[in-house]
Amino acid sequence: MPDSRTQALKAFQALEQADQELALELVSCSGSLKELAKRRSVSYPTIRHRLNRLLVRLEAAQSEQPLDPMAEQLADLVERGELTLGGAKAALRMHRELLENQT
Repeated sequence: MPDSRTQALKAFQALEQADQELALELVSCSGSLKELAKRRSVSYPTIRHRLNRLLVRLEAAQSEQPLDPMAEQLADLVERGELTLGGAKAALRMHRELLENQT
């Protein structure tokens, strides 16, 4: 059975390169989202959203669960500014309720 360090490394390696780079850059900023936003020339809420998305992806990699394609698509739209975060949350909630009602 692999130890927790091996599992953590495996999960990190399963992330896309952009997510790995974000995580490493956050560490180099001593965990400061404000500093990371400044370095990347984006707003604090944008960095917060990207970090939340990274955490979801990391948790999925650790548990070896597939990502929710609808959540990923909505997150892409939010990141590109084509949908508000509130709109994405409402759409995802509705999508999941519909899925639950189908079963």
